[in-house]
Order: sequence, then structure tokens, then C-alpha cells
Amino acid sequence: MSTSYTRLDKNDAAVLLVDHQTGLASLVRDIEPDKFKNNVMALADLAKYFELPTILTTSFETGPNGPLMSELKETFPEAPYIARPGQINAWDNDDFVEAVRATGKKQLIIAGIVTEVCVAFPTLSALAEDFEVFLVTDASGTFNALTRDSALDRMSAAGAQLMTWFGVACELHRDWRNDIEGLGTLFANHIPDYKHLIESHNTLQSTP
Repeated sequence: MSTSYTRLDKNDAAVLLVDHQTGLASLVRDIEPDKFKNNVMALADLAKYFELPTILTTSFETGPNGPLMSELKETFPEAPYIARPGQINAWDNDDFVEAVRATGKKQLIIAGIVTEVCVAFPTLSALAEDFEVFLVTDASGTFNALTRDSALDRMSAAGAQLMTWFGVACELHRDWRNDIEGLGTLFANHIPDYKHLIESHNTLQSTP
């Protein structure tokens, strides 16, 4: 396996949000509920900020998994939205795979619920088809730390890169000279301490 540094490229990346459904969200216990939702929406916001193609998918909405989080529907009203009738692995759904391929991107930024199933299965499937996968660990959730760590080990061993939403944003941005205010505001909206940093920066900028 290559150990070279493969950077995320905003021109070659797509975001896959897999099964962030209201019923499944109630199962997430490895991250506090409020923090988890914040992380999911931070990933959604950075996808919008960098104008990354984004695909939404759900599994068996009419069952206990429940509907997609309403905030994601509102954030991506025009995005491909694949409501799978029953396939547990999103990659087993032809419409989903077709939507992924239609982006023309080779780097897939993936997050979802639950980590060892809804995230791991399409991750492993995509890796097997030579996509590069960047798993957003803090926007993915599951029952407990044991199941999470087992899933992360499995995906990492197969070649997935494990990242947080903040790391994804910074690697896509590359250089603060590209923009300070926009990304700084995004960070401040999702990281309370970062809001203080931005306020300090703005104060210094306004000082004669």
C-alpha cells in the first residue's frame, strides 16, 4: 500500500452523505448528539462553500431508519437524492453508483450512519473500484467506540484516509490567501472557540 501523501483536491472531489436519517441518528452514541449534528452540518456547509458535487442517499425510509435529516434536504435542494428501497450497501444501488460516476470525480468524501455498515460498505466498494476515499470520522456515527474503531481499522487497512471535517476543509482550502472571511465564518459557525479567534482578527483589522 502506498504511503505517499495524497491531498484532497477541490477540483476532483465529491461528497457522499449516506443515511443521515432521523431514526438512525438516534443510534449514535460514540459522539454527543449535538456535536454530531454540528459536525454533519459543518461537512454540508463546507461542501457548499467549495462547490463540491454532493449526493444524498437514504435506506428504507419507510421503515425504522426514518427520513433524511431535514437540514440536509434544505442545504442541498438540487442535489441527487437516492432513496434506496432496501439495499444496505449504497453501492449495490445502481442509481447511487451512476450518480457518483456522473460527478466525474475520483476522490470521494464520505460520511454517514452507521459507521461500520452504511459508511464502511460503500467505502470498501468504492476503494475496490479504484476511487480514493476520504472518510469524515466526526460526521459519521455508530453505537459505541468499539464498533467505531473496528470499522475505522477495517476501512483504513483497505486504503481509506481518515479525516475530520475541519481537516477536510483546510486541505481543500490550501492557502488562507484564497479567502479568510468566508471560510473563517464557516469555522466560527461550527467551532465556538474559533468564533473568538475570528472576532480577535476582525478587531485587529479594524484598529487604526
